[in-house]
Amino acid sequence: MVRVIIERHCRPGKEAELENLLVELRGKAIAQRGYVSGETLRSVDDPSLWLVLSTWLDVDLWRMWESSRQREDIDRKMQPLLTGTPRTSVYTFVWNACWYDDEGRRWDTTPATAGQRARESQS
Repeated sequence: MVRVIIERHCRPGKEAELENLLVELRGKAIAQRGYVSGETLRSVDDPSLWLVLSTWLDVDLWRMWESSRQREDIDRKMQPLLTGTPRTSVYTFVWNACWYDDEGRRWDTTPATAGQRARESQS
């Protein structure tokens, strides 16, 4: 899975319009293959800063949505409401895997990505 974080800075007085477009965008994202969850946050210290956090099954499914016409159309509507270019960051989840012997002693710990864990479980 991947977590996508998008930072946007809203022009003063345009908050309601931005919020409406973010709600519209979320409604369309929910219908996309690979979408898991999402939330929208607004900074307490900097009310112009809005974060959208979403979780996707994998980066390829996120990228398909990111480059979709539906998303690009809404992004174009958002641009005049923003003070700059949105910043997008994509992160993978890190899973900790460890094994125990018959006596309950931990004998190995390996950080692994979800993909590595899936491949190991098939072995």
